[in-house]
Amino acid sequence: MSKVRVAVVGCGSISKYRHIPEYAAHENVELVAFVDPIIDRAKHYADQYGAKAFADFETMLAEIKPDAVSVCTPNALHAPMAIAAANAGAHVLVEKPMAVTDAEAEAMIEAAKKNNVHLMVGHNQRFMPPHVKAKQILQSGVLGKVLTFRTSFGHPGPDGWSIDGAESWFFRKEEAIMGAMGDLGVHKSDLIRWMLDDEVSEVAGFVGTLHKQGTDVDDNASCLLRMKSGAMGTLVASWTYYKGEDNSTILWCEEGVMKIGTHHDDQVIVELRNGTIEKYKVGAISTNDKQETSGVINAFLESILTNTTPAVSGEDGRASLKVILCAFESQATGKFVSVN
Repeated sequence: MSKVRVAVVGCGSISKYRHIPEYAAHENVELVAFVDPIIDRAKHYADQYGAKAFADFETMLAEIKPDAVSVCTPNALHAPMAIAAANAGAHVLVEKPMAVTDAEAEAMIEAAKKNNVHLMVGHNQRFMPPHVKAKQILQSGVLGKVLTFRTSFGHPGPDGWSIDGAESWFFRKEEAIMGAMGDLGVHKSDLIRWMLDDEVSEVAGFVGTLHKQGTDVDDNASCLLRMKSGAMGTLVASWTYYKGEDNSTILWCEEGVMKIGTHHDDQVIVELRNGTIEKYKVGAISTNDKQETSGVINAFLESILTNTTPAVSGEDGRASLKVILCAFESQATGKFVSVN
């Protein structure tokens, strides 16, 4: 089988730690192009993988005609670049949040359909072993129905993670549009939708900038969610967890409680009402300090190679984005917001 010719657009940290090494490790991939406005970053990887370096995205599309494109750019560029890639006949993997408005997300989905290419969104939390195990346990029925939950994702912020540190685009509103909610909150809205096999029906949110200096993008958010099933819970996203990362979820159910990512050795803990306690060592959730394989790249390539719907479709990404956008609307209006 001929290899999938992949171009990576944006050569920052997410490309460095996830996209590029995972593509390089896949036997069915040829890395053919790297794009970054800071051309030396693109050249670094082009030299390493025998590819071409570009400062301009459109020039790359016209010259290389890649089979697939990873869009790892500032949030405001996700939609225009994904649509351009689809119109050029390339399959698209776009980092989260897939877009910055619902209209953009819809246009991306339509462009992929029109051009008969796959569109996948990089929601890696679905692929983390503790989350996969937790969903299996929920589906077994042993815990009964989920009644309430809390899900949290926080770390010290992009100033410690981004290739540009405190000067990162993450802190520039015109490029980022949204802060911790677009970086972390959308991961958790996607996770809770997927894990519970349920949709969010209503959102209330406190979203603001509490501590990061020199920026007006949100660095913290605390949200209330009501699911269509009636389950209620909280979603927290933070860039000010300075003592270390937290990516945990607790589900209180009819027959007990499930704790995910709360213990470093036992990644999933089930405590049943009958007194039974079950602990599962299934592998860690990836952190900024300790990178694990994301699962996203392999799933994207699987959809291309087998011509099947991606594991995280454009429609999935759009539904998860809507939750975050409704939280911003709630903050702006002081009202509960229905997720249509």
